[in-house]
Amino acid sequence: MVRTVLDAGRPAELLARGVLPVVPLLMVDLDNTLVDRDAAFAEAVTAFLAGHDLPGADLAWVMTLDAGGYASRDDVAAAMADRYRGLVSAGAVHALLDKGGADHVVPAELSRGALRRAVACGWACVIVTNGRVAQQETKIRRAGLDLLVQGWVISEAVGCKKPAPTIFQAAAGEVGMPLDGAWVVGDSPHADIAGAQSLGLGSVWVSNGKPWTGAASCRPTHVAADVATAIDYVISTASTANAASAAPGAVRRQD
Repeated sequence: MVRTVLDAGRPAELLARGVLPVVPLLMVDLDNTLVDRDAAFAEAVTAFLAGHDLPGADLAWVMTLDAGGYASRDDVAAAMADRYRGLVSAGAVHALLDKGGADHVVPAELSRGALRRAVACGWACVIVTNGRVAQQETKIRRAGLDLLVQGWVISEAVGCKKPAPTIFQAAAGEVGMPLDGAWVVGDSPHADIAGAQSLGLGSVWVSNGKPWTGAASCRPTHVAADVATAIDYVISTASTANAASAAPGAVRRQD
């Protein structure tokens, strides 16, 4: 269910010794959080249109249809096949959507730097993403994230999508970390923030310059403009909490 790529020994060792970090687990979304999925998909669509002598102005139509990757793949394929009937084969349309721009993802320097800081502070970092395994793993590797996180969970492999609690529980369980006190960082009010809220977890919404569109009953713990700022906020908040728990008079766990 989850691909573990780094040794989770440091947080696990702290747990075993009874020195429990206040926040040991950080679960981070992939698309439009750690990587610019929309930009990569736009490049793929641009190449698709040019390669089939289709109007470049159709880029805006396809991007609207795609809805940031949240539209049904079958619905997008059907609409494109209908629009380009006789001009493009259904196979070509499906090939575009199967890749989803994964081969156009670029290294995510801000994301990598923030993840390095989190790992250096002892965090277990896991990518939790909806999507197809082949597509999402290609993005993770092309962005250079595979050697920085301790693992990733992809909805196709788990059999359920965010905001279902099961996918977050799978991420925690497979790296041997508790969900208690964990945080979720992501750009989707529904998938990420509502998912975190259903489990009572802290959350940071990555706004990417957009207004909040989530339900009034669902609010993130914090709002950040980008993923690096979001991760740094979580690190700082946890460090402050850890310092408070270590202060004279603080109650510590006893074995």
